[in-house]
Amino acid sequence: MQGRVRGADRHGHAAPRGDREGRRADVERRAAGRDPARDRARDRAKAPYQGLREGTPYRDVRSGRAGERLRKEREEQDRGPDGGRQRPAGRSVGADRGGRPRGEHRPEQRPDDRGPRIDRARTDGRLDSTYYPSRAAQPGADEEIVHDRLEATAVSQEVEGLDFAALGLGAGIVGALGGLGATAPFPIQAAAIPEALTGRDVLGRGRTGSGKTIAFVAPIVEHLLRTRPDGGRTVGRPPRALILAPTRELAMQIDGVTQSIAKAVGIFTTTIVGGVRQGPQERALERGVDILIGTPGRIEDLVEQRILDLGRVEIAVLDEADHMCELGFLEPVQRLLRRARPGSQKLLFSATLDKEVSALAKEFLRDPAILEVAGEDQASGTIEHHVLVVDRYDKDAVLEQLATAAGPVVVFARTRVYAERLAVQMEEAGIRAASLHGDLTQARRQRNLDLLQRGAIDVLVATDVAARGIHVDDVGLVVQADPPDEHKTYMHRSGRTGRAGRVGTVVTVIAPSRRDRMQELLDRAEITAPMVPVGPTDDVLGTIGLLPRIERPRAGA
Repeated sequence: MQGRVRGADRHGHAAPRGDREGRRADVERRAAGRDPARDRARDRAKAPYQGLREGTPYRDVRSGRAGERLRKEREEQDRGPDGGRQRPAGRSVGADRGGRPRGEHRPEQRPDDRGPRIDRARTDGRLDSTYYPSRAAQPGADEEIVHDRLEATAVSQEVEGLDFAALGLGAGIVGALGGLGATAPFPIQAAAIPEALTGRDVLGRGRTGSGKTIAFVAPIVEHLLRTRPDGGRTVGRPPRALILAPTRELAMQIDGVTQSIAKAVGIFTTTIVGGVRQGPQERALERGVDILIGTPGRIEDLVEQRILDLGRVEIAVLDEADHMCELGFLEPVQRLLRRARPGSQKLLFSATLDKEVSALAKEFLRDPAILEVAGEDQASGTIEHHVLVVDRYDKDAVLEQLATAAGPVVVFARTRVYAERLAVQMEEAGIRAASLHGDLTQARRQRNLDLLQRGAIDVLVATDVAARGIHVDDVGLVVQADPPDEHKTYMHRSGRTGRAGRVGTVVTVIAPSRRDRMQELLDRAEITAPMVPVGPTDDVLGTIGLLPRIERPRAGA
């Protein structure tokens, strides 16, 4: 290269002069196929940390302003409030405060084990939120709660002659429930409502569509009504009840039921979910709220921004607690529940409760009533299950036949792309259809769900975002265009039909090669379903005992 200094390397760096060892090292590096200049640069980068591996005190050998600034910062960190040294002399940066190397095992200690801590609010004094220690740090934490198997108290299905008033609910709430069509309690409601009204923690298990929402909403409203402070509504008051749901759709479904009951007796609610603007949610909190319903992510955001105070929450509910854990919400849920008032009541409800919620149960539930309806499972009741074995080339034609069944139909697909393609395919075949998946905005998802509820469309093609949270009373058929990967998903998809004692059918479409895997899944779900081979020329609806829909004229036809 023209102009390169003699003795310099290919990067233009001057080779070390007068240093026999350095030149000899460069020769050895080149013989090994390494770049001497690059090795020297790496050595210079390592120089400030040269004492760490030997356990000697940290020594910053960098010169200039950067090195001086770092040295001053470390000197200030090493000195305590009184000017004395806080870190023992000679301790390596790689050691902890006890002088042990980092990585050495230490007993687990969570920040919340250090006792109560006060988070100061904004300077305007708008909030004063308190962060309380977890129940594990409170008296009585030594009492082990074994929930690995979740041995529940079986509740008799015999509820004839019972009414909601006999469960302890007031006339106003009973009237509101009657307006929703709930004139007599379901078994899970008859079991859970009296326990919740006594202030006891509840762990409720019941199949999807068995009425769990009313089982926790009704006692919450009754409790808030009984303990409502005098003076009426106070602007800006923090919520006294918290209901957490894993998805926006489920949170909004719960809010619909809660509003119908709460407004009848003067209790105010609001919904806090992601995917929508935060401004209206802030204004709702400023007006004051009694019951807060939402998803963990957005609620925690508002708590961290000190817009929301959970320090006065007296009752906290987790709906679909197992799905919270599956979606990775375990830690956010734990942080939110720890902010509730000490000794607050906890209610956990789900269609499946197993080891995945043991961490929540052990930390937050104290002597809970573990309830499930005797003999109630997904195989019993009013839902029929069928498995259709279809060649992949005939699958689209079979799905189109299933989509023409009487009543609203919900079709589940594994991916968003496939859900969108199926919805378009149905429309091209003359079937009124829409899609519901995570790529749609929250407004569009709610709009498509409303279309199904109003009867404006006949088929909703959805991903598993809708496996929990869709509540349409008269869905007669659930079609699984893609079989689920686990039995829990199967159960929750199936729960979109046969709700509140109605008749429903679940049809799973599989390829011949998936027979064995499908049978294993059915066995785990304790479901018996016949596997029937069908083709595009067969009468698929007649095979599974369903009637075709009466065709209605399409708009503009």
